[in-house]
Amino acid sequence: MSTNGNEAPATWLSQDAYDRLQAELDEMIANRPVIAAEINARREEGDLRENGGYHAAREEQGKAEGRILYLKELLRTAKVGEAPDADAVSPGMVVTIYFDDDADDTETFLLGSREIASTTDLTVYSPESALGRAILGGKAGQTCTYTAPSGADIKVTVVSFEPYSG
Repeated sequence: MSTNGNEAPATWLSQDAYDRLQAELDEMIANRPVIAAEINARREEGDLRENGGYHAAREEQGKAEGRILYLKELLRTAKVGEAPDADAVSPGMVVTIYFDDDADDTETFLLGSREIASTTDLTVYSPESALGRAILGGKAGQTCTYTAPSGADIKVTVVSFEPYSG
């Protein structure tokens, strides 16, 4: 990790979200022997080139190991609690914007890790998304433009932001 100020913004998780992700990680780690046993059972079926069950079990193992690594890193670096008050849009905030100069076309969402999406009814946008990068550091009344995945340039104005209380 770099310490020269170019670090990614902290991911803030409520205690509940942190505990839920820790439980998921613990369960996945505990399930490793089951996946290994499945691979061994499929391997004993014979020719590995034509053994769909073996390849499916190996693919499941790869996905599980990737998720384990992701969760370990997320939980190691996450800040638990409420995000500090800030004078600009930052991760862990509920943000309201309006599109193109139409103050009636608003959207309110949580700017944060998609991992928190299952703990809230709000739409969650990642700070790394095109919209997230455009408004990060923005202030109320500030207008930003970003390029959507479709290639269209979209103009948004920050209406308000406040720390997410979960």
